[in-house]
Amino acid sequence: MTSILTNVAANSALQTLRGINDSLEQTQGRVSSGYRVAEASDNVAYWSISTTMGSDNNALKAANDALGVGAAKVDTAYAAMEAALDVVDEIKSKLVTANEGSTDKEQIQLEIKKLQEQLSSIAQGASFSGENWMVAAAGAADETVVDGFIRNDDGTVEVTTASFEVSTYAMFGEIDDDGVGSDGILGNVMGIVLSDATTPAQLDGFLVTVESALSEMTNAGAALGALQTRIDLQTTYAGTLSDAIEEGISRLVDADMEEESAKLSALQTQQQLAVQSLSIANSSSQNILSLFQQ
Repeated sequence: MTSILTNVAANSALQTLRGINDSLEQTQGRVSSGYRVAEASDNVAYWSISTTMGSDNNALKAANDALGVGAAKVDTAYAAMEAALDVVDEIKSKLVTANEGSTDKEQIQLEIKKLQEQLSSIAQGASFSGENWMVAAAGAADETVVDGFIRNDDGTVEVTTASFEVSTYAMFGEIDDDGVGSDGILGNVMGIVLSDATTPAQLDGFLVTVESALSEMTNAGAALGALQTRIDLQTTYAGTLSDAIEEGISRLVDADMEEESAKLSALQTQQQLAVQSLSIANSSSQNILSLFQQ
């Protein structure tokens, strides 16, 4: 039966066209944004996971940036320790030379004093971002370096750190207003003073002091080196982990552009056919007029 009040074929064609237009709009959105899951309504589970992991990945990148600052602090302290080791070695050589009876100990003292001043200068200059790990009073709190960000099984988050015992490994406990260091690893080295009256026994005592300082400085350098290694390893790991998280998020929410391109072409063709079908359905009602022609 054909009715001039209800065009069943046109309604059917219109519903088909609406469905195709909805699919086409969704596919065009994916093509333009690059996302298969751009908002929660697209897929609640995937959107929730990707949002949380994306936030964690940003925090991990921030921790990686902090690692760069920490690495600079460690490098600064290590460079100072290396330079100070060379100076203390030179003081040791001067003391060995002073054991020769014909040497002028007063002249050697002038050289040692300059080397001691250099030690103070090295320690005072070992500052980065307002922190100096080479000058710290006894009992000072450990310095820390941010080295990671983790999410625990219970959903809580945690920033991890690596520490350095500045009170144990600092070259000096303090630097006075005249720029002279005291206490710390090198405090006793700063107390070495030669004169013509200095005895061989005193020289031996000074050598013991220097050897003790060199041993402690070697331990400090080893501690800094170990911290450097940890930071380097953590930096590499953080970069790899960040890439893995990004790839995981991509698998959940990114659109497959090859698939979406194929869908887009197919839907555009279907849209054209649906429009043609609706046009035919609408024109069919005009054929009824021919039934009333004489």
